[in-house]
Amino acid sequence: MPNNDSEQAIARDVEAISRISAVPSMLRVICKNTGLGFAAVARVTEGNWTACAVQDDIQFGLKAGGQLDVSTTLCIEARAARRPIVIDHASLDPVYRDHHTPRLYNIESYISVPIVLPNGEYFGNLCAIDPRPRVVSDPRTVTMFTLFAELIALQLDSEGRQHATESALLNERATAELREQFIAVLGHDLRNPLAAVSASAEVLQRRSKEPETISIGRRLQATTRRMARLIDDVMDFARARMGSGLYVTLAPEDDLRSALCDVVAELRDANPGRTVLESIGIGQRVVCDRGRLQQLLSNLLGNALAYGARDEPVKVDAWIEDDCVVVSVTNGGQPIAKDDLHKVFEPYWRPATSKPGGGLGIGLYICSQIVEAHGGVLDVTSSEEKGTRFVARLRICE
Repeated sequence: MPNNDSEQAIARDVEAISRISAVPSMLRVICKNTGLGFAAVARVTEGNWTACAVQDDIQFGLKAGGQLDVSTTLCIEARAARRPIVIDHASLDPVYRDHHTPRLYNIESYISVPIVLPNGEYFGNLCAIDPRPRVVSDPRTVTMFTLFAELIALQLDSEGRQHATESALLNERATAELREQFIAVLGHDLRNPLAAVSASAEVLQRRSKEPETISIGRRLQATTRRMARLIDDVMDFARARMGSGLYVTLAPEDDLRSALCDVVAELRDANPGRTVLESIGIGQRVVCDRGRLQQLLSNLLGNALAYGARDEPVKVDAWIEDDCVVVSVTNGGQPIAKDDLHKVFEPYWRPATSKPGGGLGIGLYICSQIVEAHGGVLDVTSSEEKGTRFVARLRICE
């Protein structure tokens, strides 16, 4: 422990000893086995002596939190020497018969053993006294004190490390909450300027007769749609992580096939030169959140187009299987490392091969939340031979 005699530091260390449930039993055992009437765990620094726990059978009058002038104690000498001090009969002891401490506190028998933490920091002393002579210098008694002092030191060290871990965890949680609040605010505030850009793109297309200007307007609108999807992901992520959860509105949907085909068409147009093969065989009414399923496919297909081999097609399949709608997206190219497969649905995770500026790494996390909200499961497999395949099974059929 740091050599700090502030009120906060003293209170912290007294509290640390109070949390060690075995200390009161240790002190009772010491008094019973030695015949000494007072035993204590003391916090000892160069300027302060504080009782952290006491067993007082002789009305010495000191309670936990009580203090003595450290210069009047023998503990300060044990601290300086870093070794036990043991006295059986102070008035007859050749070293301590004229010492001020035994006379000041009317002590005849005394033992004090240092409590030193595993990292070498000096905490204090395990000590005991009595106004009557007692044989406390025998090896068994000294060994008992030494073992108890070591146990207290180990427990204090464990408490300290646990406290540091808990503090780090709290700091990490606070940082994560602040980050997610920032993302939520950012996503919300981006909607208005994005709407203005989209409106400007529409005006360019309606009012201009020049093909190049109309083309620019279309590209702008395609870009704003992609940005809108990203903002939706950000807002959904913030809700899911900040406790609101990702909401879905389940309703009968008669033409889910067209809804999914629209997503494929939009991303195919946004990625000229890429081949997207689709096989969407959903010909019956299902109960689902149409917008969420479109978002699911958009994220999965966008991910495949971003990370799949550009010279290989991306395959989109969807069908009814038992009481589930199954949506599958497959791409070729470099497979996901086996050790990374379990990470792909974690927020902020992106593969080591990702290029800078490739996204926030929350799209697949949102996909997993959409599937979970529909009572389904989302799996991924990846290999050189079969490519990377995401399969969502959603229990949404009537």
